[in-house]
Order: sequence, then C-alpha cells, then structure tokens
Amino acid sequence: MRRTLATFAAVAAAATLPLAPPAAAEPAAEPAAYSSYVALGDSFTSTGPMFPERVQLPCARSAGNYPSLVAHRLEPSEFTDVSCGGATTEHMAEPQWGIVNQPQFDALRPGTDLVTVGIGGNDIPFAEVVLTCGSMGLVAPAGSPCKDFYVSAGTDELAAKVRAVGPKVGAVLRGIRDRAPDAEVLLVGYPSLLPDSGANCWPLVPIARGDAPYLRDITKLLNRMLAERAAAEGAVFVDTYTSSIGHDMCEPPGEKWVEGILPTSPAVPVHPNGLGSRNQARQILATLGRS
Repeated sequence: MRRTLATFAAVAAAATLPLAPPAAAEPAAEPAAYSSYVALGDSFTSTGPMFPERVQLPCARSAGNYPSLVAHRLEPSEFTDVSCGGATTEHMAEPQWGIVNQPQFDALRPGTDLVTVGIGGNDIPFAEVVLTCGSMGLVAPAGSPCKDFYVSAGTDELAAKVRAVGPKVGAVLRGIRDRAPDAEVLLVGYPSLLPDSGANCWPLVPIARGDAPYLRDITKLLNRMLAERAAAEGAVFVDTYTSSIGHDMCEPPGEKWVEGILPTSPAVPVHPNGLGSRNQARQILATLGRS
C-alpha cells in the first residue's frame, strides 16, 4: 500500500532504494462450479437441430438444444432437461398433455444450483400470432393487416397480452426459488425473428411490409417484460436478441439462426436452428463467466 511521505527528504531517501517488485494482481475469481443443472422452458428451449441429433418426442427436445450445449460446457454432476414444446407458464406446476409430460417444477430439488428457464411466448400465444400474421400477409403483402387486426381504437391487444404474461413469469421465478432456494436462476429471452431494421422478406416469410416493424417491436416488448420480471424476482435475464440481430428468418442459410416457415435446415419452423442454439448457449455461458 502506498504511504504518504511527510517530507521532501524522505522522498529523496526513498529514491535511492531499489525498486520493489510490483504487487501481484489479485487472482481472478474462479467461475462457479455447478453440481445440479435443471433446464425448464418451451420450444425455444427444447428445440434445436433435429437431425442427426437425438430428439425426444412429443416435446421436440433436441440433444443439440442450448441446455445440452451449456451442460456439455459446465459438466455438472447432474443435468435434467424437462423443457417441452408448447409449454406455457402453467406447465411449470401442472402436467402437459395429461401424463405425457409431468410438471416441469418436479425436476427441481433443494440441491439444484443452476436453473435456466425460457417461458412466456406460448402464453400470448405465439403460435396464434404466427398463424394470424402469416396468413394475412399472404393476401395483403404491402399493408399492415396483422397490426390492423390487433390494434383497434388506440388499444394494442397483442401488446396487452404480452404485458399480461409478466405476472405469470414472476410466479414461475418465485416457484423456482421456493423449490431450489440456493439456485442461480437465469431467465432466457427470445432471439430476433425478423430484421431489426423493420424490413420484411415476403414471400420467403409471409409477413406484410407494415407488420414487420410491428412484430419486431412486440418481440422487444416481450424481452423487456422478461428482463423487468427477472430483476424484480432476483433472477438474471439473458439477452439473446441483441446478439442475433442480422441472423433472423430473412437471412440466407448459414447466416440465419432462426428458421422460417419453410425450414432450410433440419429444425422446427420459426425456431432456433443449430446456429441459433449455439448462440443461446454462448449468451448463457457468458452470463455465467464461462465465455
């Protein structure tokens, strides 16, 4: 520690002494090691490259999805992935499709020390929006039929649905904390589906010109809501949108990380492909200090 010298004489005397070696830098903290990792979520968690990867049906759970990639990097003693296509926030605590998929919360234990969860899109529900906007865009490519459908008299019904999911996501995060009180909890956001510029690529993706910026903003609203809920509940939000800009459905094969309605790689339509899964995993690992 540097000391203040009282007199010029003392400074001069000190100058005649040999230089001391620089203090050693504090060693960087080692990234946390995890003994039990549980992945929860919907199809944006469960899917990824579908072939030649092993896939668990009916949840469309790919062995190449981001939870599997994260687990491969972290090497926890236990890894459990119960994410499932079509899951809503309700399916965290309730079975999905009868007895086909048990409540995802059942995978949590008091000793679980890492949880990733990606949920909320199906509560809007996302599939309905894709079907509605895609079918309308086919017949009115130059207009904004989807926005006109959801926005009426100054009220944006779709934006209201997104905001209504917030309390449900908050309840999910509290449910995780109740069952795994010592876990580090990461809430994973959704990637860029359409160009961040607001452009469209009709007919490759049948979203009308005026609807592309509207749907982009809805995706951003969803991610903003998720980030706010994570902060409020003591979880960490993982942004996968920013890093995926320029890799949306409108990009050519090899550049796009999300497949379009007609996939060009073995992946689920309008979901992350292998490149997208790798980016999701990269963002999670970077958040955990493992990049």
